[in-house]
Formats: sequence, C-alpha cells, structure tokens
Amino acid sequence: MKRREFLKAGGATLAASGLAAPAVAQSMPEVRWRYAASWPKSLDTLYGGCEYFCKRVAEITDNRFQIQPFAAGEIVPGLQVLDAVSNSTVEIGNTALYYYWGKNAAFTFGTALPFGLNTRQHISWLLWGGGQDLLNDLLKEHNCIGIPTGSTGAQMGGWFRKEIRSMEDLKGLKFRVGGFAGNIIAKVGGVPQQIAGGDIYPALEKGTIDAAEWVGPYDDEKLGFVKVAKYYYYPGWWEGTGQGHNVINLDKWNALPKHYRAALQSASADTFTWVTGKYDYVNPPALKRLLVAGAILKAFPQEVLEACYAAANGIYADLSKSNPHFNKMYASLTAYRGESLAWMQVAELSFDSFMMRMRTRT
Repeated sequence: MKRREFLKAGGATLAASGLAAPAVAQSMPEVRWRYAASWPKSLDTLYGGCEYFCKRVAEITDNRFQIQPFAAGEIVPGLQVLDAVSNSTVEIGNTALYYYWGKNAAFTFGTALPFGLNTRQHISWLLWGGGQDLLNDLLKEHNCIGIPTGSTGAQMGGWFRKEIRSMEDLKGLKFRVGGFAGNIIAKVGGVPQQIAGGDIYPALEKGTIDAAEWVGPYDDEKLGFVKVAKYYYYPGWWEGTGQGHNVINLDKWNALPKHYRAALQSASADTFTWVTGKYDYVNPPALKRLLVAGAILKAFPQEVLEACYAAANGIYADLSKSNPHFNKMYASLTAYRGESLAWMQVAELSFDSFMMRMRTRT
C-alpha cells in the first residue's frame, strides 16, 4: 500500500472510531442509583439478596449501571420504602408490598394473601396469570413499577409466650404480624401490631407484644426470638409464600435505556432463584438448632385455622365489593388457585407425601 493510501485508510479508521465512541457512550451511560431495603443487614438472605441483585446489575451492564444498597433505617425506615421510591428520595427499593396495605388493601397480593398461594403458585400467578400487571396498575398510582424478586417460601406461624389451644387464647393477644393478616387477627379477637424486623425482639422481650411472626427458622434464629418466647407455631397461614418486590420510581424507569430495564428484570429474576434457593437450604438445619435451643414446635389447632380461614373469606368478600383493585386481583387469584390446587394434589402432593413417609423408614 502506498503511503498516501495508507494515510487515507488510517484517517478513515480514526474517523470511524471517533464516531463510534459517542454512540457506545450514549447506549451505555453511567447510571448511579440508591436502593433502600426494608431489611436489616443482619438478615443475610433478604438483605443479602439485595446485595446480590446490585452485583448482577453491574455484571450485566459492564459496571455502567451501579446500584448501592442501603439497609432499613440508613436512608428511610423499613416500612417507608415505597414512599421513598414514590417521592424520588431513592430510585429503587426492595420491600414486601403488604406493608402498605393501609394505603390499599390490594397491596397484600404483592407479598401473600392469607390462605392464598404457595411460592410456586404465587410466582406463576404473577408472571403468567396477570397478577403483576394488576399490581403495576396499582403501583402506577404511586408513581412506581414493581418487579418480583426473592421469596421466603412458606413461613412459620411465629413465636408465642403461651400455648394456643383454642380461639379463646387469641383474644386480646398482642401479635406482631406483617401486612394485611392483622385484619384477620383483629376479627378473631387479637390485637395486631405492625413492627419492622429489627424492632421485634425488644418488643417481645419487654412484653410490649405477646407473640411475633417474622419469616422462618434461619432468620428467626438470627433475631434471637427463641430466647424470649418458646412456643414456635406453624403453619404461617397468612404467608404461604413471602414474595418480595423491587419497586422502581416510574419516571426513573421510563428514563432508562431499554437494555438497562432488561438488566433490572433479569437481575430480579436471578435474585428470586438466589433468595428462595438459599432459604430452602438453610431453614432445615436452623430449625434443628432452634429445637436444641429450647423451641417447642407446635401446630396451630384445626379450630384456629378454620376460624381464621372463615374470617379471612368474610373480609375478602367485603373488600371485593368496595375496592376495585382488590376485586380484580382476588377474582384472578382465586380462579387460578382452584385450577392449580387440583393439579398439585395429583402430582406435587402425592409425590411429597410419599417421600415424607419414606423419610421415616430410613
């Protein structure tokens, strides 16, 4: 190649690279967000899931999209995450939507409807049954959009300072319970208390409350409840699953490049697997340790379960008449639940029951 031709070719290459750089920069802008969580750092699965999510977003975007997590109380209290995202105090948050049932009872469908769905059913309903679209119609009124993240799986019924033998034992019981389930507890004579995770232990220790539910063995062990209340009840009928959500300020979401939105969705899905898989792995040995530490494992009496179930259905019927969001979600969820339970009774229940029987023979 002649010198003059080489210089021309080189100049063309340089010009092309000069044009390409701004295009890449425009498609991969540097973005920095703050991420408020409803969880204390001591909960290394719930808060750990937030850290994992931030890491995945950074990896997917070659570190161009950086999200910094903050534990409950570092920017806003754990029960104010939705408000912080809505008013742009932070761009994104991780929370349980049922904390905000006081704003609208339909928020309970984002986390768990008492006597609703299990973990697999719930994520199926959200992603395939239109549940997340219905939730986002509600979140839009708060200038937010939601993406499901990790789930705790079915939760425990909580820690009680005294035995629950009948419905009479629930009368006047001051019970820390998350979200909408407090309405049911109140209807059967209890006194529901909504307290953020980090504040439960001192309230239980001082006797400000008589009982408290949180998540399950692994997290309950970390918070030390066995030291101040011995009776450990199951099942947590108000939470057949404990679905978390990333909530994102709608204006910030709309301003993102499409591939950054895709990164948030992909990282949220990865976080679901990370959180739920970890809980299923760490809960069994944690339950054994709690029993060694003095926990007394008890099943709720059938009388209590059936009375709470009847109370719940009465509340749902009333809300469906007065709350359009609740009515749409309840109709959608119950239609799906009927079909799903029939299928799971055939396959999942029969397999699980057989395997559990075999466990006792080995």
